[in-house]
This record gives sequence, structure tokens and C-alpha cells, in this order.
Amino acid sequence: MNVYLGILATLIAIYAYIPYFRNIFRGKTKPHAFSWFVWFLLTAIAFFAQVSDNAGPGAWVTGFTAVICFVIFIFGLKRGEKDIVWIDWLSLVGALLALGLWAITNEPLLSVILITLIDALGFVPTFRKSYSKPNEETALTYGLSSLKFAIGIAALDNVTLVTALYPASLVLANGIFVAMVLLRRQKLNIDAEHPF
Repeated sequence: MNVYLGILATLIAIYAYIPYFRNIFRGKTKPHAFSWFVWFLLTAIAFFAQVSDNAGPGAWVTGFTAVICFVIFIFGLKRGEKDIVWIDWLSLVGALLALGLWAITNEPLLSVILITLIDALGFVPTFRKSYSKPNEETALTYGLSSLKFAIGIAALDNVTLVTALYPASLVLANGIFVAMVLLRRQKLNIDAEHPF
């Protein structure tokens, strides 16, 4: 059953990014390049931590997501938001610290806890940008990302903090992000219709 769930989570991930890439090419979605680079690093660390703790098919969606994050980072350099502030740099340094911590201690749990916290910081640039420009993000992609990681958790062969903490945080973070984007779109549309 876990193999089927791992495949389903990965297929949802593939489907989730189709509208995102379509909107990048149309100029509607402008990914924050720095966020996507930090997410690439964090997701790659999480994937290798999951593999080290025998996550099985539940790790497939994490590995696929790491690759896609890197691809979106590349597109973000050319077609995305490039407003980089100090918190963006803090996120990057934190991701590199998590990688170094794992290398020094050989303890993936510490790295997973750290990258989970750093991921929240890594989300800040995209959250900040999307609060004022909610139409520049593809909410469907983030909603499906929440779903894919929920299914990915169900597909884990070995459910531990190392294998489940990071994807569980992404279920929550993506869900909150989608709610914020949809509420901000609604608010801005109401304000545009009734400026006074």
C-alpha cells in the first residue's frame, strides 16, 4: 500500500506544478528565487534524512519536490521576484548550518528540526511578497503541495520525527499560505470594487 501512496503523492506533485510552470511562462506567477533556492536545500536535506531513516516510498515526493524547487529557482532568477532582504539571507545561512550540523553530528533528527524551523523562515519572502501581490502566486500548487505531503506521510515505511516532521510542517505551512492568498485576493478585489 505504501508504494501506491508514494506513487500517488508523486503524481499529485507532478500535477501540482503544471499550473505553476504555466503561470510562470505567462508572466502571472513570479516565484521568489531566493525562497525556492532555500526550499531546494531544505527539501534535499529532508529527503536524505528520510532515506537515512528508511522512509521508503514516503520519501519519493520529498525527493521529487527538491528537484522541482531547484528548477523553479532557476526560472525565478530570470522570471521571478528578486527582492532579497536580510531574512532571506538568514534562511540560506540556516539551511547551510543544518547541513553542517548533520555532517558534524551524524544526527539527522537535529537537522530535520532545524530545517523545519528554517523552512518557516524560508517561506517569509514568498509570504511577504504574496501578501501584497496575491495574484502573483498559484494557490492551487500550494494546496496540492499540502495534499501531496499528507499522502507522503501516509506512505512512510518508518514514521518517526526524522521522516514525518518536515513534511507535516509543509502540510501546515502550505495550507496557511493558501488561506492567506485566497483571503488577500478577496480583500483586494473588494477594495478595488469599493475604493472609498
